Amino acid sequence: MLSRAVCGTGRQLAPALGYLGSRQKHSLPDLPYDYGALEPHINAQIMQLHHSKHHAAYVNNLNDAEEKYKEALAKGDVTAQIALQPALKFNGGGHINHSIFWTNLSPNGGGEPKGELLEAIKRDFGSFDKFKERLTAASVGVQGSGWGWLGFNKERGHLQIAACPNQDPLQGTTGLIPLLGIDVWEHAYYLQYKNVRPDYLKAIWNVINWENVTERYMACKK
Repeated sequence: MLSRAVCGTGRQLAPALGYLGSRQKHSLPDLPYDYGALEPHINAQIMQLHHSKHHAAYVNNLNDAEEKYKEALAKGDVTAQIALQPALKFNGGGHINHSIFWTNLSPNGGGEPKGELLEAIKRDFGSFDKFKERLTAASVGVQGSGWGWLGFNKERGHLQIAACPNQDPLQGTTGLIPLLGIDVWEHAYYLQYKNVRPDYLKAIWNVINWENVTERYMACKK
């Protein structure tokens, strides 16, 4: 499942495209909590629409794009294969990103991480508060739609903050392994926070699932 805390989430989508003929279709993962569980920070209406409509659309469109890609491969139609790349990237990224996002949140979240993750944050950003400021600033600064991320740079062995536009998947476009993602598409907050993205970002820290983020970090260090 995409929601598991593992290193290298991009590999959890379908097998290599050459094996699409035998793949299983992607499915919408269940949330590990009720739609209203994150209130008052993120309301139930947002969560229901975000999960059952928006994420579901990425899953359905990804399956459709992969089916068309399979047909293009069988026909040797390279032009069609190239034309399908944006749909695969957008919808595949949307599925990956949201599957991480749901597990990064918890009604029992908030506060600070503990142990090795907290020490790594202090090492790489100076303090937890400075880390929060930098990730919040990166997320606020996304133009239009996109994501703010805390990622792990495997080569350097360090944590790194990044922002990605649209549904670009962090690992597939930057090489960083995703640990914590913050969705700043307006559908993630508009019904509650209107166009005031900073208020949404202030609230979301109250439901960050540091246990999940820590599991992802520990898995990637192995």
